[in-house]
Amino acid sequence: MSTRFANNTAGCAAACLLLGASAAGFAQGPDAAKGYPSRPIRIVVPFTPGGQPDIVARIMVPRLVELLGQQVIVDNRPGAGGTIGGRIVAGANPDGYTLMSVSAAHVVAPAVRANIGYDTLKDFAGVTMTANAAYYLVVPPSLEVRTVKDLIALAKARPGQLNFTSAGTGSATHFGGEMFKHSAGIDIVHVPHKGIPEALTDMMAGRIQLFMAPFGSTAGLIRDGKLRALAVSTPQRTRMNPEIPTIAESGLPGFRYDSWAALFAPSKTPRAIINRLNQEATRVLKLPDVEQRLLAVGIEPAPGTPAQLDKFVAEQLKQAIALAQRAGIQPE
Repeated sequence: MSTRFANNTAGCAAACLLLGASAAGFAQGPDAAKGYPSRPIRIVVPFTPGGQPDIVARIMVPRLVELLGQQVIVDNRPGAGGTIGGRIVAGANPDGYTLMSVSAAHVVAPAVRANIGYDTLKDFAGVTMTANAAYYLVVPPSLEVRTVKDLIALAKARPGQLNFTSAGTGSATHFGGEMFKHSAGIDIVHVPHKGIPEALTDMMAGRIQLFMAPFGSTAGLIRDGKLRALAVSTPQRTRMNPEIPTIAESGLPGFRYDSWAALFAPSKTPRAIINRLNQEATRVLKLPDVEQRLLAVGIEPAPGTPAQLDKFVAEQLKQAIALAQRAGIQPE
């Protein structure tokens, strides 16, 4: 090879590297969303169908298709407390074509599981909070309490004699019960079950005294008088049951434990694409028909900015780790 040819080749290679770096920088700029999307988008739900993040995604999808002009596919990838789906999205190409609809399990998993395969804060970019729902603090009708203050007084009078249930150690319902226990300063015993149906069966039989339960699982039981709802876990009363007070207004100021769902993308997704997705998802969540369908299953639309979601996740993760430590839950 001649010296002249070698120099030309080296010069071309250097120019190509510069052009590649320039193109990469351009892709992150304000024009990154031009032409997006040009193919189908996949929303990974790291749980089985029927849970809150799955329901929210499926209700949103038809309207997202209309606004984005491309097919949107919901892909359920359950397992390992949501971390299997999380690994798929964390490792996906950050081009806006792989997203994740996930619940509070997103921040619970790193608190109760070791080596989940990704960094919850560094490997995901928030798109928007999509929905919020309350947990209902329920007791069996046989328990002679009518308010949260009554329940706390009873628990303090009988330390270690009352118990609370959950859908399993490390589950969101377990964390809700631990938060109530800590906030109220009471000594109650955790009795985990394999799932929510089993927990509710023991509740109705009077073998369990309290449960921080999802609305969808308990609405009919509360309506039929098989369970008594003392309060809801959200900062405000729900639109579905405005007559039920919040835990915060019932003697524990500042108490908040939400059942939330949110939309995420891989962390290096161009900001312009994140903003486009946020804009369209927000539009969808504000549509009357979408809102009505969500409210019908006890879920309230809760869109926000990417920055708000990222901040919220950081706060929730810190809270989950602290709760796990107080409850003596060791990462498996």
